[in-house]
Amino acid sequence: MFKRRRPAIQIKTGEQIELMRAAGLLVGRTLELLREAVKPGISTLDLDALAERHIRDNGGVPSFKGYHGFTGTICASVNEEIVHGIPNAGKVLREGDVISLDCGAIVEGWHGDAAITVPVGEITPELQKLLEVTETSLWHGLAAGRAGAHLTDMSHAIEAHIRSQGPYGIVEGYGGHGIGTEMHMDPLIPNHGAAGHGPVLRPGMCFAVEPMVNLGTKDTLELDDGWTVVTTDGRYSAHFEHTFAVTPDGPRVLTALDEGREWFAKLEAEASS
Repeated sequence: MFKRRRPAIQIKTGEQIELMRAAGLLVGRTLELLREAVKPGISTLDLDALAERHIRDNGGVPSFKGYHGFTGTICASVNEEIVHGIPNAGKVLREGDVISLDCGAIVEGWHGDAAITVPVGEITPELQKLLEVTETSLWHGLAAGRAGAHLTDMSHAIEAHIRSQGPYGIVEGYGGHGIGTEMHMDPLIPNHGAAGHGPVLRPGMCFAVEPMVNLGTKDTLELDDGWTVVTTDGRYSAHFEHTFAVTPDGPRVLTALDEGREWFAKLEAEASS
């Protein structure tokens, strides 16, 4: 019998990673702009227009707009919407909501992709913890993305942290991915599973890692718009994402403004305490 070959993972040169860093910085700065703009009364279409203007004014092209017919520059997913929410003038944010803002940009043919979940005004302690657990699980996954590790070491690190924090629903069927000259490339990176499986990570590989965590069930439903994914029980969800490059010195987070230094230092301090 022939053994099935794994899809090849694109290896980037140092120069290509610098172009991805330029795209990643543009995404990171766009998300910070959106974070400051989130408030009760603003629509998701308002946020989308702000993102598109900022990306284009700074020499980039939105990755999402026109992708398989998607109409937005960002995915704006509110409350029980997990991912792929379509910006809409009628979707107006209210106090106590949470919104996932997923953004991609292209610079000289290279992609960056990242997401944050932002509270709208004051939110409940339960929701605040959901956001903290999801974001911290992302950084555990990124920290596991070292040269010589296996792909699912990242998946396992994400799941282990979430499971340690409570009975959350870890979304299946959606996850991280390779990234480079295309926004979505092989391989898929699940947010759950055993460590030690999949390709061995090598310097020059780049991935987007993105845990999605629900307050209730892990089960999902795609709406009739063909894009928006929601929780089947109507409970709220959180989503965080970063693009990173595997380097000989550890993971370099291309969409984080400080390349991840603060978060990695925090995780190291916690591990040694």
